[in-house]
Amino acid sequence: MARLKTNSIRIIGGHHRGQKFPFPDVSGLRPTSDRIRETLFNWISPVIAGARCLDLFAGSGALAFEAISRGASEVIMVEQSSVAVRQLRTNLGLFKTDQSSIVQADALSYLDSITKPFDIIFLDPPFAQDVLQRCIDTINRLHLFNEQTQIYLEAPKNATLPKLPDGWQWYRNKTAGNVGYHLIHCYQSGSDQ
Repeated sequence: MARLKTNSIRIIGGHHRGQKFPFPDVSGLRPTSDRIRETLFNWISPVIAGARCLDLFAGSGALAFEAISRGASEVIMVEQSSVAVRQLRTNLGLFKTDQSSIVQADALSYLDSITKPFDIIFLDPPFAQDVLQRCIDTINRLHLFNEQTQIYLEAPKNATLPKLPDGWQWYRNKTAGNVGYHLIHCYQSGSDQ
C-alpha cells in the first residue's frame, strides 16, 4: 500500500527548534520557507520576545508557531479554511501554550472587528488574492499598531507593493526565488484613509 504524502514544517529557532508539524493540502496555502523564515526572524529578533502578534493568513501556521517558539507573548492566528483551522488547532496543542488562539474568519472581516494594537503583524495571503493594500489601509484606519509595530508581508517577486501611510517606512526588502518578502516599520501614527 502506497503511503500518503505528508506535508510538514519544521521550527527553525527558539524553544521548539527542530519540532515538525503537519499541514494540509489547501488551495493557496504556501508555507513560508525555512530560508525566508530564518531571515525574517533575524530581522525581528530584537522585538519578538514578549510581542503581541497577529498572523492574519495563518495557513500552515509556520510564522505563528515560529513566533511562539521564539517567545512571543500572544499570537492570534486567523484562517478562513476549515481544513487548515482543524490542523492549526491540533498543532497548537503540541506547543502547550495558552497565550495563542485560532480564529476561523475572513481576514479583512476579522481586522474590522478588533481594536487592540499588535507589535508584529504577518501578512502572507495566498498570492492569487489581491488584498495587501486593503489590509494595510485597514490596519492604519483602525490604528491596529503602535509606534514600534513591524509588519511583515510576502508577495510575488514582481508584484506592486502597497502604498504605505504617512509615518510608515519600508525597512527591509529581499527576494527568494519568485517570492518578495518585506518588513515595514510603523514609526508613528499614519493618517486616516
